[in-house]
Amino acid sequence: MALKPERKGVCSGKTRAKDGMGPLLDATSAYRDAVTTVFSSPIAFKAWFATAAVFLAVVQILTASRMWGKLQRVVPLSFPVAKQVHRWSGRLAILCTVPVFFHCVFLLGFQTPDARVAIHSIAGTLVYGVFVAKMLVIRENKRAVSRERRYPHWVLPVAGGALATTLLVLWITSSLWYFTNVRFGF
Repeated sequence: MALKPERKGVCSGKTRAKDGMGPLLDATSAYRDAVTTVFSSPIAFKAWFATAAVFLAVVQILTASRMWGKLQRVVPLSFPVAKQVHRWSGRLAILCTVPVFFHCVFLLGFQTPDARVAIHSIAGTLVYGVFVAKMLVIRENKRAVSRERRYPHWVLPVAGGALATTLLVLWITSSLWYFTNVRFGF
């Protein structure tokens, strides 16, 4: 039985293990195998999980608006219910971004072949920083001993809006592009 020549740039697991890439190669193949049990490709998986994150970001915007006393007719939830929905939709949105982040950072990396990919790479580097900034605003406001020590009332909505906008930019430059230029499906 003749051995097939390896494709250029692709090494066998044994070669990769020798140069220290074995665990990453194993994680990559395990990731690909897990993702392609449901989706046609890792890129389709990323597109749908990013879409779920953006959908949940819209829920975040609606429930945050309700908690701030706006959109009461559009979002007919009591404050405690809106608060719980807001927290859980945020947790799920961030959870949806973690495997997408793994694929983008560890398998693709920062790239700038064209404007769309460059914008996507830049927004991708910012998204978790914006998330942490929003969480810090919430934490510091809770820890403040007096109202004077809290951030101004507009800071939290701006931080939340910046996070939702960053997720939307990521979705437009990846999932929307994929659905309109590659394929719409799993």
